[in-house]
Amino acid sequence: MGLIVFLFFVSIFFIFHAYFGYPLSLLLIRIFGKNQRKRHPVHLPATLIITVYNEEKRIKEKLDNTLKLNYPEGNLQILVASDGSDDGTNDIVKAYEKYGVELLEVVNRGGKENAQKEAIPHARGEILIFSDVATKIEPQGLMEIVSNFADPSVGCVSSEDRLIDRDGKPSGEGLYVRYEMWLRLLESQVNTLVGLSGSFFAARKQVCQDFSGEVQSDFRTLLSSVKIGLKGVSDPKAIGYYLDIADEKKEFDRKIRTVLRGLTVFFNHLEFLNIKKYGLFSYQLFCHKLLRWLVPFFLFSAFVSNALLIFSPLFFILFLCQFVFYGLAVYGWKIHLLKGIFKIPMFFMIVNAAIAVAWWQFFSGKRIVLWTPSRR
Repeated sequence: MGLIVFLFFVSIFFIFHAYFGYPLSLLLIRIFGKNQRKRHPVHLPATLIITVYNEEKRIKEKLDNTLKLNYPEGNLQILVASDGSDDGTNDIVKAYEKYGVELLEVVNRGGKENAQKEAIPHARGEILIFSDVATKIEPQGLMEIVSNFADPSVGCVSSEDRLIDRDGKPSGEGLYVRYEMWLRLLESQVNTLVGLSGSFFAARKQVCQDFSGEVQSDFRTLLSSVKIGLKGVSDPKAIGYYLDIADEKKEFDRKIRTVLRGLTVFFNHLEFLNIKKYGLFSYQLFCHKLLRWLVPFFLFSAFVSNALLIFSPLFFILFLCQFVFYGLAVYGWKIHLLKGIFKIPMFFMIVNAAIAVAWWQFFSGKRIVLWTPSRR
């Protein structure tokens, strides 16, 4: 019985630490000193790399948005890497060549990261900025994100995500996204980020020299920065807006793909857990990535161990709380009601269900290289 009680409280502890204990520990560390960051306008030559695959319906809007971005004339190269597109995407991009837009046709489709890798040798900028076609950037967005490279210790920079629905309002993921953006900012103040926003991020060209065409580029770029002694930071002034995915099933599949790709990068770079070499970053990587991905297992063990202890009044109340929480989540999911008391339980359940499926696929040997953009 004692072992079951121990299992229950250990599971609860790690669930709590993954979402609350880790940021609390960073807040305590911040008391003893914050990163002194240099941030001011710099006019470094930059290349904006936009990766696309069969985006004839959205590429024009993206390019129109891109041409409105403020950046010193002659210092910005706009490079569209078309990942084997066979619709009208390439023809639309070619129509923008008179405005300075360059097209790189990757004939054999190899996935988003492969298209990015193919684009890097063609990039003339010192700073490489990566963006998805679905991401809208504010006019000052590039100036803001590049300004962080005034600090020589910065190797890569993440934008801040703003997820909106078709009415222009924060989507159902709004609370979770705000939590993630706050955590990134906190990590930046204490040490370094653990991950970048894949839809809009920037890096020094030297960081991208070992760019892989087979793994998640945002996570890999951050690790590459840390490996050469640089850090990643989040910039709340560089904002990337993108619509929530209309199809809930596709959104669930996207979450699975994101975690699966993250697991692949993580287990290929276990050396970063060497705390003697990487110090605080090893702790951050463990908490923000691995511990977060282990939450579904802790949820299961907490539920099962609690069920075995249900005859105790205290554990009966705790089990009832779990039952109500999951009940709200399931009911909200069945009636598609993502608001009120259903919002947090439902989203929490969906996220952790996606993580669980990603683990199953990972252990089954599945890996994702090819990339099909989510329709928003």
